[in-house]
Amino acid sequence: MKDIQFSYAKAVSTEAVQAYKTQVANAQEQLVNGTGLGNDFLGWMNLPSDIRPQLEDIQATANLLRKECEVIVCIGIGGSYLGAKAVIDALTSSFAWLEGEKPAIVYAGQNIGEDYLYELQTLLKNKKFGIISISKSGTTTEPALAFRLLKTQLEEQQGKEAAKQLIVCITDAKKGALRTLATQEGYKTYVIEDNIGGRFSVLSPVGLLPIACAGLDILALIDGAERMMQVCGIDTPFEENPAAQYAAARNSLYAEEGKKIELLVNYHPKLHNISEWWKQLYGESEGKDGKGIFPASVDFTTDLHSMGQYIQDGERHLFETVISVEQAQHTVPFPHDKANLDGLNFLAGKRVDEVNKMAELGTMIAHIDGGVPNMKITIPTLNEYYIGQLLYFFERACGISGYILGVNPFNQPGVEAYKKNMFALLDKPGYEAESAAIKARL
Repeated sequence: MKDIQFSYAKAVSTEAVQAYKTQVANAQEQLVNGTGLGNDFLGWMNLPSDIRPQLEDIQATANLLRKECEVIVCIGIGGSYLGAKAVIDALTSSFAWLEGEKPAIVYAGQNIGEDYLYELQTLLKNKKFGIISISKSGTTTEPALAFRLLKTQLEEQQGKEAAKQLIVCITDAKKGALRTLATQEGYKTYVIEDNIGGRFSVLSPVGLLPIACAGLDILALIDGAERMMQVCGIDTPFEENPAAQYAAARNSLYAEEGKKIELLVNYHPKLHNISEWWKQLYGESEGKDGKGIFPASVDFTTDLHSMGQYIQDGERHLFETVISVEQAQHTVPFPHDKANLDGLNFLAGKRVDEVNKMAELGTMIAHIDGGVPNMKITIPTLNEYYIGQLLYFFERACGISGYILGVNPFNQPGVEAYKKNMFALLDKPGYEAESAAIKARL
């Protein structure tokens, strides 16, 4: 089988990328030897190999939930749901919710929307649903709020004993509110290891259980990730290592060319939430200490009719990384029309994907000519194996890139600021001083 491929030829010179070879080697050594910043959060490095003993049990739990539930609610925020949603949306029907696929996978705890939760609770009335609750602490506001609401509803609809069999908690091994509750109630549990941060957790039970509940092949996903773990390893020469080259190229564009924004571009609508997962991975890993490339994304050709003008002619502070899918899963030929009122008969007999590919190529040429560097990641097709490769490729490159940048890629101190203000404004016990200070500013 082929592997995903990375090319920077249309973005930056070979000499510029080679200039980062030593920095990449140092970053790889820090990752492998655990000598860099945040070295207590490197459990994701070998996760594709380490998780294999758990796959059978994860699949068995997923099979039970699939058999018993019409709807499965995945409760989590950030890395606790983005990875699973990205994979599920990439590999299942775009219209599964209309086709009556069972069980339906829905999400909660990713926002504090009262209307959203009301509508979700209304949907779940008179349905047999299950819950996968994902939180290390069990006290993160958004998922904790959603879990309390939905747990109460499930117990009211099914009875406490029956509900117990339909709740799975993925949480800390020993501590935290969710671990305590799961132990008290006797829920099935999986562990989020202490050395795996949320945004690097998609290949752990955090991502694998919801993905398996969607009927996808988690073994193939892990096979692909493990293959990329080998391809991107420290023993692979720099010139053959896609993660090393991606990290080097993007840092060269940032530091040497002044490109502050990276657009992750796809030409396949199923990849929208891969971009959402990628934005958290890189934004939370690199955006600190006044540094970092801003991660943004666009869905082409859709966004060519909205953001295309700015990308083509706006300020030259961005570059693009294009995810290109070689083979579509299905064939849709374009028909001939006798009247030809739309003037599209020149496309008759061509596949829709061929039209899309020419839009992709034409756009890349136009943007490069307009001064927007373009890098390219090529995926043979959308399946579990290649999505597994893509996930690990981005994770490994993120670790390398963060160390090149000189930051700790595995912490997120900035996300706590809003929480302190929110708790103070809500008069949470223990925040009295902060509450008085912040209300004085209003």
